[in-house]
Amino acid sequence: MAQPWEPVIGLEVHAQLLTETKLFCACATGFGAEPNRNVCPVCLGLPGALPVLNRHAVELAVRAARALGCVVHAKSVFARKNYFYPDLPKGYQISQYERPLATGGHLAFEGEGGPKRAGITRVHMEEDAGKNVHGVGGDSLVDLNRAGTPLIEIVGEPDLASAADAAAYLRALRDVLVFVGVNDGNLEEGSFRCDANVSVRRVGESTLGTRAEIKNVNSFRFVQRAIELEVARQIAIIEGGGRVVQETRGFDDEAGRTYSLRSKEEAHDYRYFPDPDLPPLRIDAALTGGELPELPAEKRARYQRLGLTPQAAQVLTGHPGIARFFERALALGADPVKAANLIQTEVLRDAKLHGLVAELGVTPEQVAELLSLIDAGTISGKQAKEVLIAMTGTDRLPSAIVEERGLRVVSEEGQLLPLCQKLVADNPKQVDQVRAGKKGMMGFFVGQVMKQTGGAADPKLVTALFERLIAEEKP
Repeated sequence: MAQPWEPVIGLEVHAQLLTETKLFCACATGFGAEPNRNVCPVCLGLPGALPVLNRHAVELAVRAARALGCVVHAKSVFARKNYFYPDLPKGYQISQYERPLATGGHLAFEGEGGPKRAGITRVHMEEDAGKNVHGVGGDSLVDLNRAGTPLIEIVGEPDLASAADAAAYLRALRDVLVFVGVNDGNLEEGSFRCDANVSVRRVGESTLGTRAEIKNVNSFRFVQRAIELEVARQIAIIEGGGRVVQETRGFDDEAGRTYSLRSKEEAHDYRYFPDPDLPPLRIDAALTGGELPELPAEKRARYQRLGLTPQAAQVLTGHPGIARFFERALALGADPVKAANLIQTEVLRDAKLHGLVAELGVTPEQVAELLSLIDAGTISGKQAKEVLIAMTGTDRLPSAIVEERGLRVVSEEGQLLPLCQKLVADNPKQVDQVRAGKKGMMGFFVGQVMKQTGGAADPKLVTALFERLIAEEKP
């Protein structure tokens, strides 16, 4: 019986660096401008225009390479990658080839079956191409606003063995780049996109099969789906007696298939040679020193040491803005677990996230004060929700809203005892169930009091009163 097949997957990720200007000129990199507005002689490839390297882009690229455990080389070289395409005005792309910025890194991620680790071959800098826009009045147009936008390409080793692992790797890589402030992680706008190299081989074999490259997949779900379809396609070809052809393929989600774009180019097809307009890039020691921002995995581990569950730690590190919000609340004295619960269940409900911007409706200062009012017994959990709603979108402090609305916990035994006595008298069956050991039924009594007091009763005092009354009534 033939051995089953296994996929062999390596990802190439293009991540836009968070600079205000392009890699070799002063044109803006902002998304959404009118077509061909952010262009100049350099990014249009006009004769005589010379590139000047953006230092900040280099700093960000070095930071990304260090965060991925790569060796940053003191000297690297920009090369011309020659090919013809309508959105490439110079007829070549400035990239790096034989001497890239950094090599030899790795990425840890939570894959199928537990923690995994995949190698990273290289991280190099390059400029983006423009964008072809098809179907405009029956024509195809070219928008060169993106031409020259600074990118890093992160080339992964073929260490991924499933489509699910590929998607998990991509999510982990995005998190790292976002948390170190290198990339905004915006797949929809094309600032983080992926090419997937996919082949199959029999389980137990070491020789790699013929690979196909799936180009420009821009969502985690699409990456997983495209790889699954491509793996199935290749297995069907081989088992049918055919041969997989090395090529570049696209992905059509609606049709549920990958499709051929062109034969896959080899490195020699691009005729790489050092760019004569750019001297070798030399990285001084100052750029490779210093501490990096805390990485997402490190942050999650620290949060769990504070008492958070793995799930809560994952949610709070889902975006750097959320993590900053949580940590500011802690710095103001909030209990970690209580703050995490409130942020997850209430604050994030109306959150608006876009790129690195997080709009959460309230401030950490408001949340910290709200939690202190709950801890002091001034307001109940239900009242806290009312206060949170009232202060969302404002700069009002919880204490002012509590005072204005008269929201105070009823903690006087004299006010609550008659209500508790009546509930005990009116619900003999539930009383018997509590006496029979059904402790969960105590929640019925406490819930009734909270309902009748509009959530103002002190639940601890109410519970104590019911326990005493039911014990006293016991025959």
